[in-house]
Amino acid sequence: MPADISILCTRPVKPTLVDEAVENGIQLEVIPVIDTEPIQDIDIQQEVEQTALQYATVVFTSMNAVESVITMLDHQVPEWNIYCMGNTTAQIIREYFGETSIAGTGLDASDLAEAIIESGETEEVVFFCGDQRRDELPGKLNHAGITVNEVVVYRTIPLHKKIEKEYQAILFFSPSAVDSYFKLNKAAEQTVFFAIGQTTAMAIKKYSNNKTIIANTPGKDELVRKAIYHFSE
Repeated sequence: MPADISILCTRPVKPTLVDEAVENGIQLEVIPVIDTEPIQDIDIQQEVEQTALQYATVVFTSMNAVESVITMLDHQVPEWNIYCMGNTTAQIIREYFGETSIAGTGLDASDLAEAIIESGETEEVVFFCGDQRRDELPGKLNHAGITVNEVVVYRTIPLHKKIEKEYQAILFFSPSAVDSYFKLNKAAEQTVFFAIGQTTAMAIKKYSNNKTIIANTPGKDELVRKAIYHFSE
């Protein structure tokens, strides 16, 4: 069994995953490097409410966007055709909107855009996103002639922290987290990075050429377990 393995997780995860790491001789330390908050704005609230009255095709690329929209819906469950990425995001959507609400999924934003395009079912989507969303999805949809109506429902707040300790691995769950971490930190040459998806991995490459491992599926739990298994083998 491995010893003295420390992994930095840059966002909160379930306590059971921390316990699972300990059972494998690994210390999983959680230090968030970003925070998010819903945008409290009457215009955005009205946009969400207006969309809820329509049979719309809706896109989510993060759980933060889903949670913000659910809060604004105030228990109303619209009949939306939903496209999303991320296992945690999909789970939240199914719990609130129903098992059959998800029309398609993608491994990353580009893959999700492909799924929407290939469905051939829509000429217009509502994209609920954060204030630091990437260009891949709207760019690809616009290029395919699909109109993207963006509604920014949450903002990302960097938590710049100087972290002195060296870790065998660091887990990143978004490009924003990568940017926030590297604002004040550099990783040791032997540190292995774990990225939740291709876009996050590309963000890491802007700062480091260290080995980067990408989750097989874009889920928080899956990424943590991939790191645990990597150091348990």
